[in-house]
Parts: sequence; C-alpha cells; structure tokens
Amino acid sequence: MLKKLRFESSNAVMLSGVLHTPDAGTPKACALFAHCFTCTKNTRAAFNIAEALCAEGISVLRFDFTGLGESEGDFADTHFSSNVQDLVDAANFLKEIHHAPEVLVGHSLGGTAILAAAQQIPSAVAVATIGSPADATHVLHLLEEDMETIEQRGEACVSLAGRPFHIRKDFVDDVRSQSVREGIRSLRKALLVMHSPIDKLVPVEEAARIYRSAMHPKSFISLDNADHLLSNVRDSRYAGHVLAAWASRFIQNPDDELEPAPYRSGQVVVTGKTEDIFQVAINADGHPSRGDEPEVYGGTNLGPSPYDLLSAALGSCTVMTLNMYARRKKMKLDSVRVDVKHGKIHVEDCAQCESKSGKVDRFERTIYLAGELTAEQRERLLVIADRCPVHRTLHGEVEIVSKLAD
Repeated sequence: MLKKLRFESSNAVMLSGVLHTPDAGTPKACALFAHCFTCTKNTRAAFNIAEALCAEGISVLRFDFTGLGESEGDFADTHFSSNVQDLVDAANFLKEIHHAPEVLVGHSLGGTAILAAAQQIPSAVAVATIGSPADATHVLHLLEEDMETIEQRGEACVSLAGRPFHIRKDFVDDVRSQSVREGIRSLRKALLVMHSPIDKLVPVEEAARIYRSAMHPKSFISLDNADHLLSNVRDSRYAGHVLAAWASRFIQNPDDELEPAPYRSGQVVVTGKTEDIFQVAINADGHPSRGDEPEVYGGTNLGPSPYDLLSAALGSCTVMTLNMYARRKKMKLDSVRVDVKHGKIHVEDCAQCESKSGKVDRFERTIYLAGELTAEQRERLLVIADRCPVHRTLHGEVEIVSKLAD
C-alpha cells in the first residue's frame, strides 16, 4: 500500500513523502530512505528498493529533501547539514504517525547523509549505504567547472544531470566542514555497504573507505554490473531484497517474541499468553507456525485466524485429494488451486441445512483446474472434491472431548 504524506520540518518547510506498507499484517520493521543528490523520492531505484523491502514486511518512507521534488523550500538555501536535519525530522515524524525507523537506507550522497544522521536517530539499529561516498566533500567534484565562479560571486547556476541548480558558497563551505567518515567508527549500529565495482560517478574505493572506517558488525555487497543510479530494475530490486534479508538479523522480529509451542509426536499443540491477546504459537506435529486475529477484532494480524486455519485445512485437503485422484486415473491435470471463503449465513438461506433457526457456517470453495481435461473429467473432479477427508469431517458427526490436564 502507498500513502502520500506531508510533514513539517524543523525549518518550518513542508516536506513531501510516500509511505510503503505491506498489504497484509503488521510491518516487522520500518525503514527511512534517502535519495541521491539533486534526485527525488520518485527515482526508479528509490521506488523499487522501497517495494522490495515492503514485500519482505518492512514499511518504508521515502521523501523529498527540502527544495526538491514535491517538497517546499528553495534548493539554493539548502546544504548537506540541512539534508541531515530533514532526515532526523522525517524519523521523528515516522515515530509519531507510524513507527520509529529501525533501518536507515541512503543512495549516493543520501547514504552519506544517512551516516551523518544515524547517531541522531536512536531507534535505528541498521544502516545501509548504496553507491555512497565516504565524505560529503566528494560531491564537490561535480562542481569543479563552476567552483571558481561560486568562490568569487558567492553562487553559480550549475548543470547537474541535465538540470540547472543554484549552488551557493554556503553549500560548499558546509560540505567542507563535515567529517562524516570520522563519525562512522562510533556509529554503534550494524552497517551494510553496497556498491558497484563499475560505478563511474562514485568509485568503489569510496565503499572501501566507509567499510574500513566502521566497526563490526559490518558487511559489503557488490552490485555487479550496476550503474550508479541502479537504472536496471533487477539491480534495484536485488538491492532491496538483500537489504531486507540483511536487516532481519538486527531488527526485532515479532515472531521471536512468542514462545514456541512444544513438539508432541502426532499432536497439534497450541500455546498463548494472556498478555499477547490473540497471538498463539502452533506446533503441528513438528511444523511450527502462529495464529492471531485481524486488527479489526483486537488482534495484531501476525498470523491466520482460527477460521482461516480451518479454511486452509479444507483447501489443502481438497488439493491433495484431487491431485491424488488425477494421478491414479492418469488425467492430464497439471495443478489445482482452491480458494476458500468462510462466513455465516441465516438458516433460511441454506436449503440443505437441518437447523431451523439462527445462523450456520458456510465455506465457499472455488476450484481452479489447470490441464488438458475434458468437460466430463472436470465434473468428475468436482464430485471428488466433496470426498476429501476434511470436507467429510465438516459434514459428518464430530465428537470433541475436553479435559483439564493435571
């Protein structure tokens, strides 16, 4: 899910952002993304990395720095320090409206800004740079042709990536005053350095400088054959998925907070603490999982509900039964998909129900058959679906015996 947001910076400027959240479930962590110098939050790399992280259960805020994209303010009035402050403001905003960021990600000079801002964002436990220079002064090589004008006149109109930008001497002086690399050693957060060995804008030697300056835990990932802007979709998506896998080692996973249910041979064991509301740990004959209820019912949506599990049992049994029957009858059935929807209906809406009043449970089962099947075979498989053991159990007479353990 994407949600456009606007928030006010500490400099009283309205900044524009987009929050990516997983389509289902509670995010297991939150990330803050910083775009490259003079770029915007809408670069292909920013979007793809955010989507890749979101697919792994990590929500992401990407936003435009002051004076760029849809954010207010004049770019000419900004500098490296103001970008760092924008990041701190964005992290504080996330804490207020969503979740304090545990993961900080920056691309190019955005990564350098992330390194500088990290110590001011206490919630962050993992920091990642992508194609970033070790010090902010590296950006000055982009201004070499106009540096004399900037020094003499106090500002110049500079062409960067084919677009004009007003750069003032304040920006140059601010960049020169930074000592980002010196602060990396005291970062006290996990660090991931990602860089392409063929990056022509920021040489890979900059990644080595960042890596050497950092204390453990630190990691390096080579983005082989990628350009500086990660223009290839596969490169940016790869970076995002690797980021998520790496960050999972350091973020607190809600799954780790729930004490696992013990293993009992041939049994399903379910445990849960009163303080965890609806969360339960499940061990089905050695296969661990978890259960929960949706947020609308007071749960945290970290696992399927009891009726979802029951629907899954019916759907699983149906698929297994049809595939087994098709193999035995040598039918050209390639695959089976079963969609199950559970609900309750009034008795008067159920022609086959024996009950006279109240409501009854209804499982709507839609079966998709893929393969070279005749119409007769398809109808036969529909009949067989009703013979799956779980289907028969739900329709049959069931006895449930409950007792208290000693």
